Parts: sequence; C-alpha cells; structure tokens
Amino acid sequence: MKALSIAKFRSFQTCASAHGTFTFLALDHRQNLRRANPRFEDNHELSRFKLEVTAELAPFATGVLLDPEVSAAQAIASGALPGTKGLVVALEATGYTGEPAARRSQILPGWSVEKAKRMGASMVKLLVYYHPESPTAQEIEAFVAQTAVECQRYDLALMLEPLSYPLKGERLSGEEKRRVVIETARRLTAIPGVDLLKAELPQATDDLDMGKLADACAELHEASQAPWILLSAAASFETYLQQTAVACRAGASGIAVGRAVWQEAVALDGSDRLDFLRRIARPRLERLSALCLALARPFTEVYSAEAPFDWYRQY
Repeated sequence: MKALSIAKFRSFQTCASAHGTFTFLALDHRQNLRRANPRFEDNHELSRFKLEVTAELAPFATGVLLDPEVSAAQAIASGALPGTKGLVVALEATGYTGEPAARRSQILPGWSVEKAKRMGASMVKLLVYYHPESPTAQEIEAFVAQTAVECQRYDLALMLEPLSYPLKGERLSGEEKRRVVIETARRLTAIPGVDLLKAELPQATDDLDMGKLADACAELHEASQAPWILLSAAASFETYLQQTAVACRAGASGIAVGRAVWQEAVALDGSDRLDFLRRIARPRLERLSALCLALARPFTEVYSAEAPFDWYRQY
C-alpha cells in the first residue's frame, strides 16, 4: 500500500466510483476530431460537439477527460459537466515535434499544472510519445519527471498516457507492441509522482486473441507501479467491451473510453446526434461502467492516505 497526500487521494476519490473503480469518458481529442469532421475546424463547432457529448454521457461516467482549449472551462461554465463528476484536464499540446522515430511532447503554450489546479481540475493528464529505445527516451522521461514534480508542488494527481510508435516502418508488430507497452509501463510508472497510468492495449489492435491479451495484461499489471486503466483507441465497442473485461480481470482499475462509445456521433448533428448519444452511446457507457464496477481493481487496494490530527501543520 502506498500513501498519497490528502489532496491526491481526494483527486482519486472525485474521479472514481464508490467502489474505487474508474470509467472515464475521454473527450480530450482535438486534431483527430478536426480531421474527422471539417466543421470542427471552427472552435465553436468542436466545443459544441464536446459539450453535447459531455452533457449526455458524463452522468454515466465517473469522470471526464477534456482539453483546456475548447471544452474544460466551457463544460463547467455551461453546466454540461455535473459538479459531482471528476474533471481531468489535458496538459499537452496536440501532436509531437521532432523526427517520427525521435518524438518530443510539450505542454500546451500558456497552460500549466498550476492553472489546472486553480480552475478546479481533479487531475491532470499528460500524453507523451515514447519508445524505450528512441533517442528521445531519456528526454521524455525527464519531461515526465519534471511534470510530476509540478503536480506534487500543487498537490494534483497525474494521469500519464504514453503512446508507443515504431522506430522503423509504419507500425509496431504485435510482439513489439506488447514489449514496448509493458516496458514503457515499467519505466514511466517508476518515476515518482506518476499516479495513474492510462495504458495502451499491449498487443496489436487488430489481434482479437483474448487469451493472448489476458497474458499481456497480466504482464502489464505486474510491470506497472501505479494503478492502470485501459484506453480504447479506435476499437469497436464490442471489441473494447471484451478487452475491458480481460484488462479488469488482469488488474486494471478501469478504463478511459472515447471513440468506442461516441465515434458515430462525430458525423451527426442536431437531433440525430442527440438521438444517437441517448439511444446507443449511453447504453454502451452504462455497460462498460457496470463491467468496471464488477471486475476492476479499486484504487484503494493500491493507495491510502494518512490524516493525523496535526496534519494541517505540515501541509
């Protein structure tokens, strides 16, 4: 059992179910949504989409991941985000700089951990592109460590989302994907202050062998020093439902689901969009939430908090 500060422990409580499991609704996407729908080049249209999805689906999640540019503050101001739900705000700028085989990430210019704390975020999320054998691996590790120090300074929980990439060719092979995702978890969760890992699927996305996935998730669980949740990437809903069950049985503390729930809504508008969100996306999220409640590992099996009566003197 690891001890968290009172504020970080509260961050986790705010974002979790009553049982300590997570079903995050992921809506921090930016450039990929703009590419998917030309209307979203307009900030107002992109923001409207995110707020409509948040308003319809957030009540069925434990927390919501939003971006600072067009959705986090807007979801609070509009009331789209219920006050009872956790808010995780992205720190990073979209995309990467550097060479394709030596990628670099950066904090969104004008944004910071301190500002996220001031605006009321429950957690912050940092996405980094990482390959353990990349020339920029140590630089990314230092970047994560520096961000973790800032989160400790402002006592705000840090969710880390590492995304793998190939050093040669267009994609990682299935075996390399497993090796890279697991080694990434081992290295990056060893950095002090990385509180929650948002992990990729530790096998090729088109590999539907759930037995193999169970073995890979068990290895990922063993490697991670922090609680971990499974992201959905571009998986179909039915596939992701199976992956969620496998991951939670292997020790995941829940999920961060985006496109597997709401992807079809991107091409819709008006009443058609709302109808889809209510009839199809909402039941999808409810099924995933029920699965996490039943199978996921509560974060309280990993973290605790101490509160002696004089805690405030040293805080």
